[in-house]
Amino acid sequence: MSVNKKAVIYCFSGTGNTEKTAKEYKKIFEENGVETLLYNVGDNFDNMPSPENYDYAGIAYPIHGFNAPYPIFDLIKLFPKLDNKKIFIIKTSGEPLTINNISSEPLMARLKPKGYILTNEYHYIMPYNIMFRHTDEFAAKMWKTAKALCVIEANEVLDGQESFLKKFPFGRFIAFLFRIEHPAMKVNGNLFKVKKFCTHCNLCVKKCPVNNIYNDEKGDIKFKNKCVMCTSCAFRCPVDAITIGILNGWRVNGVYKFENPPTGIKSKHDNYCKKAYDRYFADADKKIHNYAENINEEYRKKSYFNNIENYITSI
Repeated sequence: MSVNKKAVIYCFSGTGNTEKTAKEYKKIFEENGVETLLYNVGDNFDNMPSPENYDYAGIAYPIHGFNAPYPIFDLIKLFPKLDNKKIFIIKTSGEPLTINNISSEPLMARLKPKGYILTNEYHYIMPYNIMFRHTDEFAAKMWKTAKALCVIEANEVLDGQESFLKKFPFGRFIAFLFRIEHPAMKVNGNLFKVKKFCTHCNLCVKKCPVNNIYNDEKGDIKFKNKCVMCTSCAFRCPVDAITIGILNGWRVNGVYKFENPPTGIKSKHDNYCKKAYDRYFADADKKIHNYAENINEEYRKKSYFNNIENYITSI
């Protein structure tokens, strides 16, 4: 692997889960001598780097309704036509269901005619920011598992070892049907409200990835019509002052404690998708331990190998 190679990762992230995994890739790439740019996808594409200028190009996003969020679709419209350009995809969601694998099919249907080839695709399970709240202990387990998998899979990308997710029947058609979420969530975003006890910390304004939130002339928090329903605003609000329209019953508030979480706390959702979670963690555990047993000494000296060691000693 040449130390002169470069990589770009186009990353859309709402509450930060996808950004965390993308940053792990960046760290691993750079320790392997690959200069890496993490480009944050938002509501405009000023100074967007072209994938043609990079040896490795990746797209990172959270799965929204079995699709990528609409800013990712807007992003790839701007990709130039290239000849057999390889790309990789990393994505996150709250549950390890095979149907989530379909989310990249509509993207590749648009990118293939432009000359792009998908060589690697990975799905990392991270805690929900909508529907219900996972326990911090379970969230920490997700993150430690994802960090360890990132070590293996980022190196697969660099080594040219292709990896694909399992296909789901009629995936592209299902994704097409559920893409109604894109316009629907923009409509629902108009129904967001801020309660009177808002402290005007403006964290929601600063953290909205599509600049959908602003202060009006009175200094009150207002919403535009381009919500992506990442729920970053409601999730991060320090006083839980934001309601999220017709989906307010699914509102999750408060960041997760990924490091040293409280343990032994029960949740009424402990049995939710239990078989799928058990299968995901069992498969990940097998892959991580197999990697640790067979990795050569050169890679053991890399600092990112700590992700593997931390996983093995704590899970």
